[in-house]
Amino acid sequence: MNIDSWLLEILACPNCKGELRSDEAAEELVCTGTCKYAYPVRDDIPVLLVDEARTPA
Repeated sequence: MNIDSWLLEILACPNCKGELRSDEAAEELVCTGTCKYAYPVRDDIPVLLVDEARTPA
């Protein structure tokens, strides 16, 4: 997964508007806000759709 740090700084969770952090092992962007959703990254492109997000376990 290759996401530029400047892009990660401006992206926000579409559900709760929280910050996102990169989870390299799972190839996801994980919300650090209230919802804790995990959004997949496919071919180095974040899929920031709530319907595609994995909910916290």
